[in-house]
Amino acid sequence: MTRDELFELTLLPATHDIGGFKVHRTLPHRERTMVGPFLFFDQMGPAALPPGQGVDVRPHPHINLSTVTYLFDGALGHRDSLGTDIVIRPGAVNLMTAGTGIVHSERSPADERPGGPALAGIQTWLALPDGREEIDPAFEHVAADRLPVIEGAGVTARIIMGDLWGKSAPTTTYAGTIYADIVLAAGASVPIDADADERAVYLVEGDATLEGVPLEPQRLYVLRPGIAATLRSTSGARAMLAGGEAFKTPRHVWWNFVSSSRERIQEAKRAWMAREFPVVPGDEVEWIPIPGQPKTVSYP
Repeated sequence: MTRDELFELTLLPATHDIGGFKVHRTLPHRERTMVGPFLFFDQMGPAALPPGQGVDVRPHPHINLSTVTYLFDGALGHRDSLGTDIVIRPGAVNLMTAGTGIVHSERSPADERPGGPALAGIQTWLALPDGREEIDPAFEHVAADRLPVIEGAGVTARIIMGDLWGKSAPTTTYAGTIYADIVLAAGASVPIDADADERAVYLVEGDATLEGVPLEPQRLYVLRPGIAATLRSTSGARAMLAGGEAFKTPRHVWWNFVSSSRERIQEAKRAWMAREFPVVPGDEVEWIPIPGQPKTVSYP
């Protein structure tokens, strides 16, 4: 199978240094805004920060989306305006649903900072479906031991969301969603089924091919619908599988705001500047102001 027969698009990342480590962003992209409900895809790190330092993402708002945090290494403390205060570690998942509006911060835990915290993982945003964009805000932490893991013949695949390989993750989904962390040992392979409307494979590290077509790290490969394929690695790899239900209504992205309505985004901008969003208990002093030119935007 040729590259053109297999892939609709190959999305190259925009890479940003955000204070000691790099973030590779493949969604949203000028060539594609969404893959299933996924409309934001960031690889964080890997990073080893200096002793005494850490990640400090100050309080900031979201609307009309869910954020999904999944780590390979390190830890992040999450606080939000619902009163959530929890540390996420590798293999677990944090699902924060903004709905009508939520504010949160992410910081390296205090006990991780003296030795120099590590950080590696994927952060994604999922669009909420039509008619459910303005649901109540919510937060859900699913521990690593609650997520199903498929193991065998050099493959370890953790199902983060949805139904894959005959197993179902308990993580809440609002639209049809598939999401998995796939680790391949040298010589191992795993099938990528054709069931979802839209699918993409992202190579985090290592070497891999899909139906014999070589993949490069930090690229998001959007598969053509209806094609079943096999992911293989010669010397070992880690990849993410993401996708799900195709959305009929487009979503607009401006900074941390997502909506099917541009007017709703404008209202959220006004409300954040007017300090009308709720505060994060225990992290009320700092906040991120509205940027003049945000790095994440899907319309002028």
